[in-house]
Amino acid sequence: MLEPFQSWVENRHAYAQRWKEKTGGKVMGLFCTYVPEELLIAADILPVRILGNPEPGSGAPPPVLGPDCPFCRDCLAQGLQGRYDYLDGIMVSRSCPQSGRAFSGWQAAVPVSYSYYLPLPDDGQSPGADRLLKSQLVEFQKSLEDWTGKKISDADLDRGIAVMNENRRLLQRVFETRKKDNPPLTGLEALYLSLSGQLVDKGEHSRGLRELLEKELPTRDLKGHDRIRLLLLSSEDEDAEFIKTVETLEAQFVIDDNCTGTRYFWSEVLPADDRLAAIAARYLERPPCPAKDWPLAKRMDRLRLLAQDWRVQGALIIRQRSCGFPEPETQALRQALDGIGVPSLFLELDGALPAGQFKIRMAAFLETLRQEDLF
Repeated sequence: MLEPFQSWVENRHAYAQRWKEKTGGKVMGLFCTYVPEELLIAADILPVRILGNPEPGSGAPPPVLGPDCPFCRDCLAQGLQGRYDYLDGIMVSRSCPQSGRAFSGWQAAVPVSYSYYLPLPDDGQSPGADRLLKSQLVEFQKSLEDWTGKKISDADLDRGIAVMNENRRLLQRVFETRKKDNPPLTGLEALYLSLSGQLVDKGEHSRGLRELLEKELPTRDLKGHDRIRLLLLSSEDEDAEFIKTVETLEAQFVIDDNCTGTRYFWSEVLPADDRLAAIAARYLERPPCPAKDWPLAKRMDRLRLLAQDWRVQGALIIRQRSCGFPEPETQALRQALDGIGVPSLFLELDGALPAGQFKIRMAAFLETLRQEDLF
């Protein structure tokens, strides 16, 4: 029952093209998880996360976006290479400036019939941020209606909210099973589960999750009692090969805090008469990405809870090379983990670098954790 999720990730383009042929609907490419998918579903649009390709040699040449991170360069490269030529539109919300530049590059070089920049408030913790975002969602809804020719009713918004909330709830239930002494999912499988939800029809994805929860996970035994339990912290991580490599070292990722994982689905839209206000509140109050976590660093409390509830023994902090987030962010994460006795390892990844050196560092880190467990 796990195979379809991996297939959806690996064959994402073919899936979207078949969906278009079957439904006659539009497909929207998203550069960021702060885009409110509830409105897209309400407009009968398939949201698809634009991802890179972490395989060496598949991404953008160095001149593309200059010194920006490999992930954002590669997202643009996938468009330039025609791999997303089925998209009808693209969207980004104001968060990471490098993803914004990838979006702008796509606008200039890759033809689509619709593009939209959602100016999410920089300081989502400030008074009035909810009203500001709600007003932006009003404009966004009107823009979608003009583009599609479809009026989005309250009933449509209710449907979009219900579809997204159900999918989030099911994913959270799946991830809760990883608290067990013997988690029924590897970190690689969990990546496929969360990432595929950002690529395919949410209803189809939710049906797969329900079957998994009812028929397979309750009795699944991976015999992973002795594996080192790890927390993965990153902005995004779609590198399945890297996670697979780490888990060959008798380790297992049991939880994460990144935008291709739990930050994407961990909170729901609460019911309210004003649907757009409710959607705005959810996106401002969701587990924040580093770009939105100020002036109060709220994610530090979240990662402490994740580490404690999933009983992690170590944490892996990943940052993309040339990422725009400063070094103090990494230091704050490590200090927060040190405060609860969780050792951490920091890795700066670049798809152009050989994986062997990262494997050696991970092996040394895991051996240190094993030695600590002996005392």
